[in-house]
Amino acid sequence: MRIFPALFAPLALVLSGCATSQTIPLDGVEDIRFLRGGAVSSADPRATAAGETILAQGGSSTDAAIAVMLALTVVEPQSSGIGGGGFMVRADAQSGTLVTYDGRETAPAAATPTRFLDASGKLLGREERVFSGLSVGVPGNLALAAKAHGTHGKLPWAKLFEPAIALAEDGFVMNKRLFESLKGNKGRADKSDTARAVFFGADGEPLPLGTTVRVPELAATFRTLAAKGPQAFYGPASAAALAEHVAAATPQDGKMTAADVTGYTAKARVPVCIRYRVYKVCGMGPPSSGGIAVAQMLGQLERFDLAALGPDSPVFWHLFIESQRLAYADRELYSGDSDFVAVPTEGLVDRAYLAKRSALIDPATTIAKPEAGLPPGAPLARGDGPEEPENGTTHFAVVDAAGTAVSYTSTIEGAFGSGLHFRGFYLNNELTDFTLTPEADGKPVANRVEGGKRPRSSMAPTVVYDAGGKVVLVIGAAGGPTIPVTVARGIIGVLDFKLGAQDALALPFAMSFGDALLIEEGTPLAAMQAELERLGHKGIRAGAAPIKANALGRRADGSWEVATEPRLVSVVTP
Repeated sequence: MRIFPALFAPLALVLSGCATSQTIPLDGVEDIRFLRGGAVSSADPRATAAGETILAQGGSSTDAAIAVMLALTVVEPQSSGIGGGGFMVRADAQSGTLVTYDGRETAPAAATPTRFLDASGKLLGREERVFSGLSVGVPGNLALAAKAHGTHGKLPWAKLFEPAIALAEDGFVMNKRLFESLKGNKGRADKSDTARAVFFGADGEPLPLGTTVRVPELAATFRTLAAKGPQAFYGPASAAALAEHVAAATPQDGKMTAADVTGYTAKARVPVCIRYRVYKVCGMGPPSSGGIAVAQMLGQLERFDLAALGPDSPVFWHLFIESQRLAYADRELYSGDSDFVAVPTEGLVDRAYLAKRSALIDPATTIAKPEAGLPPGAPLARGDGPEEPENGTTHFAVVDAAGTAVSYTSTIEGAFGSGLHFRGFYLNNELTDFTLTPEADGKPVANRVEGGKRPRSSMAPTVVYDAGGKVVLVIGAAGGPTIPVTVARGIIGVLDFKLGAQDALALPFAMSFGDALLIEEGTPLAAMQAELERLGHKGIRAGAAPIKANALGRRADGSWEVATEPRLVSVVTP
């Protein structure tokens, strides 16, 4: 069954010969690829091709994922890159082990909880707190890549840079998505002289659609990193240059130092896993809230027969929205960097606790005001507060010939990050993922700024196993706080509704934002507004879905379905 075909558009993907493939034509609407021997799904076909090239050369899924991350630094500079950070989930097909790696950015050691407040205690203006060095954390993507490659890589480190170097040197075609992002973020994307020279013309406007864009400075950076390794980024000389660049644009509070950069480490973290029906769903733990939120939504919904309801049922969407509201109430109060604050991770996904939370969900009405629960191990003195929205994130999924899967979400936070441009790439504004005020109702906020701390994230790279222990779905998303909802929706689509991965990504989107509810316009869900209002939902607005997901789904014949975000395919094709 094809779901919502109007959301689809043609997407031509480059095959590298890394696997045998079958392309299924679907009435001129879209081609879906089913691959054997390895597969890649990313937000840009050129980055997908980079990963496929590495697989074709005998690389592991880790190798290919790193190549994708590097290529996206070139062709998707608004969303991710080596100036930001990420999380990786790796499921080993041979040993059955699952590891998660944390490459989240860190605050400078001298950063204080009042970093985003002025001398009178009021919140700084958005321009000052976002488009400055105040928002820049020490980038972690390269450290994550090096740590993962050191354990799981098969090809030489330098080999992984070759596709990205070729894209930066030889050039890539400006697609509609990048063009529109540049156009919509003037004042941020063109904040630095070096960025303007790459992406903008003499008239101050973005280069036209179809222009071949070259980034020679980034190519040079990649060549140095390929030859000298991550020390070319985190070593003393480069660290001093990066810190000086950020510090010069930092108007107050603790400035970044070379020691902040040289001292950065990527970390192996304990994954968050939950049993959902006969499946096992695993993702990232703190400092990400994503894995916990996905697990909570699924755990709270398990007692309902979602398969019988199906995606055309207003009751299903009501239940899904109510589960979101409960999960996010817990998220705001308890999630943060577990190196700094006590996060009751095990308690938040405890089955008995989730059963109590699920009991609050009524199929016939809404919860008046969802509040955080009291999971086992919960700290009592805790407050919450506001964060910045973000849309500078990307996700990619890779499976290699051995069947080992990597789910990797990479980010620079907002579109074009802080706007600061360094050696050919944008630097993140990830520190605005901290809660902007340090206290709420006189209580310390778990996600407040502290020196060396990693801000809370919503990223949710996820791997799903079947009852026999085989990986059946590799999924993740971009979209800031929408990420856990998008991932949970995709998982339900595959596991409960028995949809293919592409159809699961094409399901409508609905998310509660405080007292408001966004439902995706132009879908059957929008036609359910009156029924959702009857069930008690208020502040409903139909609009575009601010989401971007990618996935790989295993089929019964052992091949992999390459699923890409259907809402973007018409704007990423060069």
